[in-house]
Amino acid sequence: MKNLPKGDKKLLNAWAFYDWANSVYTLTIASAVFPIFYEALFSDRDHYIDVFGMHLKNSALISFITAAAFLVVSFISPLLSGIADYVGNKKSFMKFFCYMGALSCMGLYWFDLDNIYVGLLFYFLGLLGFWGSLVFYNSYLPDIAFEEQQDKISAKGYSLGYIGSVILLIINLAMIMKPKLFGITGTDGEAAMKAMRYSFVMVGVWWILFSQYTYYYLPKGSKEGNKLTKSVVFNGFKELKKVWAALKNITPLKRYLGGFFVSSMAVQTVMLVATYFGAQEIQWSSKDESTIGLIICILLIQIIAVFGAILTSRASAKWGNIPTLIFINTLWAIFCALAFFITLPIHFYAMAAAIGLVMGGIQALSRSTYSKLLPETEDTTSFFSFYDVAEKIGIVIGMCVYGIIDQITGSPRAAIVILAIFFITAIFLLRRVHKKDVSN
Repeated sequence: MKNLPKGDKKLLNAWAFYDWANSVYTLTIASAVFPIFYEALFSDRDHYIDVFGMHLKNSALISFITAAAFLVVSFISPLLSGIADYVGNKKSFMKFFCYMGALSCMGLYWFDLDNIYVGLLFYFLGLLGFWGSLVFYNSYLPDIAFEEQQDKISAKGYSLGYIGSVILLIINLAMIMKPKLFGITGTDGEAAMKAMRYSFVMVGVWWILFSQYTYYYLPKGSKEGNKLTKSVVFNGFKELKKVWAALKNITPLKRYLGGFFVSSMAVQTVMLVATYFGAQEIQWSSKDESTIGLIICILLIQIIAVFGAILTSRASAKWGNIPTLIFINTLWAIFCALAFFITLPIHFYAMAAAIGLVMGGIQALSRSTYSKLLPETEDTTSFFSFYDVAEKIGIVIGMCVYGIIDQITGSPRAAIVILAIFFITAIFLLRRVHKKDVSN
């Protein structure tokens, strides 16, 4: 179809709707059902397994696999985004990673400890597909929305993502709690595990199905297509170097990236390990209470995050992006410090509510703040590639720190304190960015 003009409502809604399509991955696979399923596999193994020639704790293992996947993403994203921007087909790359991620989620149906390497590969590729597609998705924001629209549509995207993922998770929760109503047979434990496996397949189908609306309206790319030759294969790295060089003359953007790097390191790590922490460190009365309680906590986070994203958008409009980000990072630091002491389910529920309020807000505002600080350029993909590389390297560091402490101590509580220190560091770095440098 003919490309819609920049700022068109239908185009903006189609872009935001991709959050509805792909956020089921972050909720079901990264945050809720898969972590519970993964923990259940180790119920008779005392949380340890011999893999890759080492005796590793299960949560440390998944942290290291996650870090490895993000390391690969940080390496390939500038390469692929540079090529996509050059040949003008960023939508094709976005589709490739979307479908790879969705099909890998379906592959998790066969995850078990007897074939741990195959299962970990599907987990690895699912994560690679999700984050790889986001490189191109995020880069569309300044292409499809004017500056004054970006905060609102960014928040709308996250809100749609939370709503859509909650709908699917509620269905999955019903399947896990009452599997026989959905025709899933076996003993209670076996049926619940089967229901979790089916939920992985549903994530892949949902992701592919609803992304088609986004692909229908998004333009092919921001530039005229050029023929892809061997000489431009490494163009992405050249573009990354150009962005790095340009940052020397864009002081506000350079200062912001420092704060964003440390903040994102902590935020993403918390989001990726929260369920593993809750499963191991909270004193649930039974396995059933643990499964249902953890999913309810994740649902609570998602529902409250919808309002958090909206409130953050309004707060940034009134007080500015940077002061709002500093305030949110302060709350994150406090919550992480308090998390060190929680032991009971009621504590975990309260913490989930608090985390939900600040989770959606910081993600949406971080993305739109970066977009506002960009210089006048058509090469948005390379700048957002740099943004994503900074985010992914931060996650690699955060997950490795968490995994190492978890492996050494046998408990992730000490790692939570380190994450609080990260947020405090981010606050000081963000204070170097002047409010006037970010227009509202």
